[in-house]
Amino acid sequence: MKGAIRLVAWCLAVALVALPVVGVLRGWFAADRWPVTQLTVQAEFKHVSAEQIRDAVRPRLGHGFFALNLDAVQQAVAALPWVESVEARKRWPDTLILRIYERQPFARWNDKRLISRQGVLFDAPDAAANAALPDLRGPDAQMPEVVGFYAEALKAFAGTSLKITGAALTERGSWSLTAASGAQIVLGDRAQAGKRLRRFLDVYPQVVAGHADAFAYVDLRYTNGFAVRWPAAASAPAAGAPRT
Repeated sequence: MKGAIRLVAWCLAVALVALPVVGVLRGWFAADRWPVTQLTVQAEFKHVSAEQIRDAVRPRLGHGFFALNLDAVQQAVAALPWVESVEARKRWPDTLILRIYERQPFARWNDKRLISRQGVLFDAPDAAANAALPDLRGPDAQMPEVVGFYAEALKAFAGTSLKITGAALTERGSWSLTAASGAQIVLGDRAQAGKRLRRFLDVYPQVVAGHADAFAYVDLRYTNGFAVRWPAAASAPAAGAPRT
């Protein structure tokens, strides 16, 4: 009997010691004694503002230094549109330190979204303002394929005067390219797109010879040639230039 009483007494003593510690760590009490009063942020602040970060972090600071959940803070900040990743740590006695890495946009996607340099699609309130980025379009599931085709097109036209600024893939699987001049290049189905592009580039110097302006439109979906449309003010096609 005495042994049982000693065991109960010992358990109560442990509980009385442990409960205050657990309570502090859980933020059940004494949170106002060790509040988090300092926020240090390391970031570019190019697209993410200090105000956005404070708004995301503030609701998670109410439980005090010990109970501050770093995972919850990271998740809240990472939910901001332009945030790629977040590192969070605490510094005694009252400081939360955040290191924020912003997304680096690579291209626009279907006008309203952006593609990061890590190949991640993300929503950005000011996506349309990034007009200088390549303009890529297509079904979301085919985004990597569109990026790859655009990269191939850049290499293919690298030795020409034409700068490719966009690529598009329709729901039916038809490819097209856009140039900085506004010119449109229609290649058709993906199975033939590469072959048609190489055929066009083989004679590209002859096509543009004698023209001060770039073509406005070219359709490569022909078996043995292609159709070219020049701006209204452009001179007539040079003799012998391939066309249908």
